Amino acid sequence: MTDMEDERERTRREHPPVAGLLLAAGGGRRLGGRPKALLPHRGRPLVEYAAGVLRAAGCERIHVVLGARAAQVRERADLDGCVLVDNPDWAEGMGSSLRAGLASLTGTDVRAALVSLVDQPGIGPEALARVLAAHRDERSLASAAYDGVRGHPVLLGAAHWAGVAASATGDRGARAYLKDHADAITLVECGDVARPYDIDTEADLVHLE
Repeated sequence: MTDMEDERERTRREHPPVAGLLLAAGGGRRLGGRPKALLPHRGRPLVEYAAGVLRAAGCERIHVVLGARAAQVRERADLDGCVLVDNPDWAEGMGSSLRAGLASLTGTDVRAALVSLVDQPGIGPEALARVLAAHRDERSLASAAYDGVRGHPVLLGAAHWAGVAASATGDRGARAYLKDHADAITLVECGDVARPYDIDTEADLVHLE
């Protein structure tokens, strides 16, 4: 068993369930209307790759929020074992997807959500596993950092879900809530193992394989 596998096993034994929450509903407006979930990466849709990264990081339960061309995503991507959450309001921005994803976890035994974005393939399982390991209880609040600057993924303990959902509007996601609770966030440096670029424009497609 590798060191990373050992760390994942210790996380499973010592802490209550943490679910991976993948936000993959965007329509790719700056990509000519091509949904990011369906962009090809390593021979498969990007959403399939991103879900696999969460699984490799140690998330046994994964909720994937779909929006633009959700039916096509379901047909083309192998998301077996994932809970697929439809967000009919995806055009309103990432905030609506975060709300939908957290709502799908509310009432389950999950005590925290590791939130990742479908359009950041440069952030691999090593970075996600580091942030996942910062989970302690339902009050946990942690974020990856790159040279000290907060980024994704973000770990949201269940005690924060209602507050995050109330402030998640437009494309802000959890940004406003995290800004207001900056003193409570555990920053986990990941700059040595990940590159936090976004796939937003045609020029960014160079990052896909």
